[in-house]
Amino acid sequence: MTLQRILCVTIIALAATACGKVGDLEPRSGNALPPKAYGQTAEQSAGVLTTPSVQARPGRTDELLKRSERREDDPFDIAPGEKPKPLNPEAQTPAAKTEPE
Repeated sequence: MTLQRILCVTIIALAATACGKVGDLEPRSGNALPPKAYGQTAEQSAGVLTTPSVQARPGRTDELLKRSERREDDPFDIAPGEKPKPLNPEAQTPAAKTEPE
């Protein structure tokens, strides 16, 4: 039983190591890279095509909380079983009463 287990683990380990490829990406035989985009002078390499753009992985450049402020009351933040507070559009919150600078 242990010999079968060792053989099974060895086969799985060899299969897992055979899955990885070390080297540059190339199109399959018989296929070519996608055609160049309109306005480009040359076709792009596989490395350029697989690098995500800035829009695909944006970086955070601004701070979300600039200063400490009181949070406005959220009428939808209720505990389970409680009824929602009635919405009164005429009543302003203290944050909304501040005059513009």
